[in-house]
Amino acid sequence: MPLRLSVCDFGPPPPCPARFNLAAHALGAGPEGKVALTVARSAGDAAPERLTYGELRRRVARAAGGLLARGVGPGERVMLRIGHTTDFPILFLAAAGLGAVPVPTSTMLTGLELEHIRADVSARLIVSSDPLPGAVPPEEVDGPEAGFADTGADDLAYIVYTSGSSGRPKGVAHAHRAAWARRMMWRGWYGMSPEDVMLHAGAFNWTYTLGAGLMDPWAMGAATLIYAGPRDPGIWPALAAEHGATIFAAAPGVYRQLLKSGASLEGFAGLRHALSAGETMAAPLRAEWEARAGKPIYEALGMTEVSTYISSSPDHPPRPGKAGRPQEGRRVALLPVEGGEEPVPLGEPGIIAVHRSDPGLTLGYWGREAETEAAMRGEWFLTGDVAVMDGDGYIAFQGRADDQMNALGYRVAPEEVEAAFLSHPAVTGAAAVELPVRADLSVIAAFLTVEGATETEALEAHAAGRLADYKRPKIVRILPDLPRNPNGKLRRRDLIAAHGYKPVG
Repeated sequence: MPLRLSVCDFGPPPPCPARFNLAAHALGAGPEGKVALTVARSAGDAAPERLTYGELRRRVARAAGGLLARGVGPGERVMLRIGHTTDFPILFLAAAGLGAVPVPTSTMLTGLELEHIRADVSARLIVSSDPLPGAVPPEEVDGPEAGFADTGADDLAYIVYTSGSSGRPKGVAHAHRAAWARRMMWRGWYGMSPEDVMLHAGAFNWTYTLGAGLMDPWAMGAATLIYAGPRDPGIWPALAAEHGATIFAAAPGVYRQLLKSGASLEGFAGLRHALSAGETMAAPLRAEWEARAGKPIYEALGMTEVSTYISSSPDHPPRPGKAGRPQEGRRVALLPVEGGEEPVPLGEPGIIAVHRSDPGLTLGYWGREAETEAAMRGEWFLTGDVAVMDGDGYIAFQGRADDQMNALGYRVAPEEVEAAFLSHPAVTGAAAVELPVRADLSVIAAFLTVEGATETEALEAHAAGRLADYKRPKIVRILPDLPRNPNGKLRRRDLIAAHGYKPVG
């Protein structure tokens, strides 16, 4: 029956057991001798790393024992700063499995950013693949095999940091049930079965890879293929052909680089379909992929607080200009931008909101009760994304209600970038925006006002010591002044209109 208001309720979510452990769930399905993970370091790699489900379980159990031996107990936070190696998912699952709380951090973060997170979570232990004061290397976290804790579905399982509007990253806290909630993606996005081989183009230490590329395939007993060699935008078809990949998952930027590389896509002949997430895929990019690869691509919209919850899938094919529809088990509405809990009529823009009963919804922002409460409107969690819904529940994304930016799939708050520049004594004003530089590409740009004859190179170097690489603006410009409203608030959208890409015609 067609919808009349912008609210979708495609049945209840799958009921989660009251006693539930994320790691036990992720590792419980695959047969002992089946290959769970293949890590290739080149096309034609003669000896790729392979782990069966049995070997993977034992490595996780030994890492859990190593954490226990170092005094890590239930509820204590373990910071993970681990590069693109199997140590990352193994230690993440080991910590969550024993009832501790892994806190993954990017290896691109600066020392100042890391110190903020360490202090914010009161980390009991730091495991780092790079030398870091007070940290231990992953290879030293090994001990006798330990079993999984008897955790509750609502117990804190992990914390992921994302940009905060105050200029400081904030921790998004998730319960063990978040892993169970991902079952709604299995058909609602992936269209995956235990016979599939998932080739994921992300690094191990990206949560998109951890969820869609590792934990979800393992939780149903499928196999995963990860590339851990030198950067090569054209390698993916060769890997898919060599290892029998049936699903390919990547961010839009990977598809863009692959198509630009000129590599033959014949190696994708065995794919059933492809997946995209992290940012919106431009229509011309989708069209070029489907024309050259001959395979459909299913896109998903999500955020750290609830993961991917709107998508197209083999059961619900994409529609032009639409991000997808809420997955079965999700309750999603579009609420008025200016306030109120009554969903807007179909065809009118509203803020996408997820019902607080969603098992994948965050427990809240770590140590920030006021921000957690501010994100709720009655029974709804506000995502901050503005969209329009049609009568079948398909969503057309229209941008953000706030000014958050997207960089390599990460949400970046402009205030965080601006704070890094404003800490320089010569900078008197700063505005960071996501600036379109062509029809299918946007980058972070910073517009500054300064005192004296200060070069942009010096300001960029100053900010580089305070921002991870993906947060650093690709464009830095000094202006005579910045646009503001009568109350002195920055008008970032005026900068986008004045300096961004303008289509011809």
